[in-house]
Amino acid sequence: MSKENLSNVDAIRSSMSPQEQKRRFVNAAFYAVCLIAGIGFGFLNNESVNQLMGFIATVFTRLFSFIAVPIIALALISTLAKLGKDSSSGRIFKHTIFYTLATTIAAAVVGAALYVIIAPGNVPAEIAGTATVGDIKNVSYLDHILSIIPNNILQPFVSGNVLSVLIIAAAFGMALALMPANAHRDGLLNTILGLQDVLFMLIKWIIAILPIGIMGFTAQLITELEHGVALGSVGTYFGVVVGANLIQAFIILPLFLMMRGLNPFKVIRGMMPAVAVAFFSKSSAGTLPVTMNSAENNLNINPKVSRFVLPICTTINMNGCAGFILITSLFLMQNAGIEITTGTIIAWIFIATIAAVGNAGVPMGCYFLTISLMSSMGVPVLLMGIILPVYAVIDMIETAVNVWSDSTVVNMVNKDLDGKLDEDEAKHSVAA
Repeated sequence: MSKENLSNVDAIRSSMSPQEQKRRFVNAAFYAVCLIAGIGFGFLNNESVNQLMGFIATVFTRLFSFIAVPIIALALISTLAKLGKDSSSGRIFKHTIFYTLATTIAAAVVGAALYVIIAPGNVPAEIAGTATVGDIKNVSYLDHILSIIPNNILQPFVSGNVLSVLIIAAAFGMALALMPANAHRDGLLNTILGLQDVLFMLIKWIIAILPIGIMGFTAQLITELEHGVALGSVGTYFGVVVGANLIQAFIILPLFLMMRGLNPFKVIRGMMPAVAVAFFSKSSAGTLPVTMNSAENNLNINPKVSRFVLPICTTINMNGCAGFILITSLFLMQNAGIEITTGTIIAWIFIATIAAVGNAGVPMGCYFLTISLMSSMGVPVLLMGIILPVYAVIDMIETAVNVWSDSTVVNMVNKDLDGKLDEDEAKHSVAA
């Protein structure tokens, strides 16, 4: 770390009160104790303890699911309503889409390169033939796109269809932004902002007890690792997927940050609570409240940016998913006897990018989307049953990469627009 960065750290520390330093130390100790306890409970492998840890993990998963969908909707509505009449929302949206596509394509390229270099072999036919993944519906990608078009204002919120919620929220937000200023509009916007404040208070309460949830998630992970199976070429496939995600997380995304003049170590420190929750919860949508809280409170990201960028990134910025879809699709096609050419790989870089953008940020979303893509192409998907035992670990890693990528994008957008949003708001106020 440079002398300048060290001096910045010292300045931050000196600005913290003794009470704040003590609070942070207690929080860090609480996290460490719960993490160690979770590892111990996982290795204990006691049925009653496993049930208790599963119960704790489920409670926290439900809590995050409960708060994630409304916070996505309210954050996007309020941000669009406040920014829609000036150039700020357009600026933020353009930068978000650019960085989302750039990082997602990079993830797919990394996955393709690693697949070519390592070249996992085929699974023996007698093993693949025993795999079962349940009932597979022949669903095309167009059907996936159609499923996000809402035909009922409440159904997307009840089912947790994040993309549909995003469409509804964007429509409501833009409608509010373009409405003439009157008592009805102001009253509705104030109500939305009040509800958003209530949700952020609930988020603070959940974060305060989050280490208990991490204990449950950790115990579940250890148990799954003990029961997992990796056979021959499936183990190599597993290594390719994990390796691609790690390269994206520790090399590619930090390079993006450094090219924008940001310190990757500072960013990851600030976003670590969100990345940790994503790893254990396996849901980038469910992690959104923690991601927004970490960005705004730990890294001082402008709320106008975080509350616009992160809800969008949660649904379209899926770096880990892009790598998984590309590598798994190539692996299944190869085992089905389809020749994997350079043209095939290039085509699947773009297919995986588009598919990842349309994937829902929920546990196992990439897994079932890949099954649907392959089955719609007539490719046998029995191997997905062999992959399933190791997918629990893959899902955790790729979800953490997804949220780390969201964090990267929001920091780069915030850096690009630093000061410009306030200028736009000032111009808008003068014009009004």
